[in-house]
Amino acid sequence: MSFTHLFMQSTPLVKGVMLLLVLFSVWSWAVAFIKWFDFKKSKAALDGLEDALESGDVDGLISHSQASTHPIADVFKAGVAEWKDGSGEHEHEGLHEVRDRIATAMRLEASNEARRMQFMLPFLASVGSSSPFIGLFGTVWGIMNTFTQIGAMKDTSLSTVAPGIAEALFATGIGLAAAIPAILAYNKFTTDLSRYNGRLATAIGVFSGKLSKRKPA
Repeated sequence: MSFTHLFMQSTPLVKGVMLLLVLFSVWSWAVAFIKWFDFKKSKAALDGLEDALESGDVDGLISHSQASTHPIADVFKAGVAEWKDGSGEHEHEGLHEVRDRIATAMRLEASNEARRMQFMLPFLASVGSSSPFIGLFGTVWGIMNTFTQIGAMKDTSLSTVAPGIAEALFATGIGLAAAIPAILAYNKFTTDLSRYNGRLATAIGVFSGKLSKRKPA
């Protein structure tokens, strides 16, 4: 008995459940691939900024961030802008005050970057948590339909019971097939995001400290 045959023999409600789960699965895979490329590009951009920062070339880092079009560069642009714009207004500030002011501006922009990176991750979590229960609903409905057929036909033979049970289990299988990749992707990306935010927070601390010791040109 093929999957296509199982689907065609299902009741309209169970067909709707299966189609919904397939849609969730396709959408979650699309989101996973998009986020994978997004994280890859973001990590590469952060690697370049970190390399410039670790080399001690603050001017090079400023130039690199100004030339970059990646959103993470906006974090460093915000720090440079605060450093330049506030220099005349806060001439008597100490290094700690200047550093904190620069770091605050960078953290505000970093929160925007974090929200951008987190976009669509809740969808993966929702698919991972809800798909098994949606599939279970299809399973329960399929079993109820099987019992109804048994009562109407007064026949408990395998040929009567098997199609309904297979239909019910098929709905459960689709639910699990949609949920497992989604929850694995969600766990991976949330872990990657936590590490990414940690690296960015460290870079903000180092960059604001170095920049606060300099005078704008």
